[in-house]
Amino acid sequence: MGTMSDDVEKRAIGKMMRRLIPFLILCYFVAYLDRVNVGFAKLHMNTALGLSEAAYGLGAGLFFVGYFFFEVPSNILLERFGARRWIARIMISWGIVSAAFAFIPQMSAASGLSSEWIFYFLRLLLGACEAGFFPGIIFYLTLWFPTIYRARVISLFMLAIPISSIIGAPISGLLLNLSGGGLTGWQWLFICEALPSVLVGFAVLALLPDFPRQATWLQPDEVKWVQNTLEIERQKKEAVEHISVLQSLTDSRVLACAFVYFCLNAASYGVAFFLPTIIKAFGVTDTQTGLIAALPFVFGAVGMVLLGRHSDKTGERRYHVAGALVLAAVGIGLAGLVSSPVLIIGLLCLAQIGVSAVPPMFWPMPASILNGASAAAGIAAINSLGNLSGFAGPFAMGYLKDLTGGFTAGLLLLAVVGLIGALVTIRLRIDPVLERSMREPMMAH
Repeated sequence: MGTMSDDVEKRAIGKMMRRLIPFLILCYFVAYLDRVNVGFAKLHMNTALGLSEAAYGLGAGLFFVGYFFFEVPSNILLERFGARRWIARIMISWGIVSAAFAFIPQMSAASGLSSEWIFYFLRLLLGACEAGFFPGIIFYLTLWFPTIYRARVISLFMLAIPISSIIGAPISGLLLNLSGGGLTGWQWLFICEALPSVLVGFAVLALLPDFPRQATWLQPDEVKWVQNTLEIERQKKEAVEHISVLQSLTDSRVLACAFVYFCLNAASYGVAFFLPTIIKAFGVTDTQTGLIAALPFVFGAVGMVLLGRHSDKTGERRYHVAGALVLAAVGIGLAGLVSSPVLIIGLLCLAQIGVSAVPPMFWPMPASILNGASAAAGIAAINSLGNLSGFAGPFAMGYLKDLTGGFTAGLLLLAVVGLIGALVTIRLRIDPVLERSMREPMMAH
């Protein structure tokens, strides 16, 4: 009986990993590329639009304000309309808005509004369009994969972040050299990197099933194993505790998780949106900037997979997450205190190992608290509240850069935020009985 069950489990998990994860990685790849390519466009866009460092930081961060207000409603609608249609809607709409950045000068001339205000509006709108995508994918994965597989599945899915930077950074640097059709390099960058989002969005409609029972590539016994296993997990969660949708939005553990994610994103986006500017100051070309900017994410990809697997193997989350946050804080803080370009990049590589490793180990924690509709709302609440620091981090970096003329103060501030996040993580209350029960081998029924 055990052997047969193990065989079904192995077949089902293997098929789901091969069929879903590569495609979801592609989706997140183009999402993250559209989110952070403004950092490369900034190298020429700021001068073209007359933006100060603080104005750029404000605009970059406004993405997360739009994200915040539309996150929870978007994720609830995803559960109502189905992942396939809603994720496709998200990707197509954000691709269109992302391409619109190329035409800010023309929009400014036509409307009479300043380029700065058009930039602010489009960043806000981009966040509103993308809201719900990441937590929607995390929720989607809970409909397919049992708890013991989720950290490794999420870590593989989130490889899209370092991959998008490893591949996207050099491409972005090269696109800055394009010109033609009355447009300059930074404008072509937005257009060329927005097109894949729209195309992949239409592919989602054709290729992404909402539930295991809709997957024609799963055998009946495999579908039955997945559904039974997930149902057993749901019952175990409810036996320990049932949390309603409303309670999930005010639960102290959900809010604590949101604060930890806030600290992570402040450090992550505060650096990411200004990384090309930091590197460009070394005196290198746009193309070289793109190549160098990819380096930290190579190390981040390795750290993400190795630490995620170790967390799965040991079944421990909190201290893994806290340790990764400390690593990020140390790298970011020290990078602000040294002047050698080699040392700065080396320390940012160290920081990126920590930054990249946190999410795949972090997200199984709230998933151990919530289930059903409360999981959709709770995960979205954590992500939206946590992403508000995507506004605070870049704005603080830009403001302090204008104020001090350098990045030291901003990087030290982000390092302190990372350390605070590590301390809060250690104090998170997650029921150890529930966490252990989620790791017990499941028998097929």
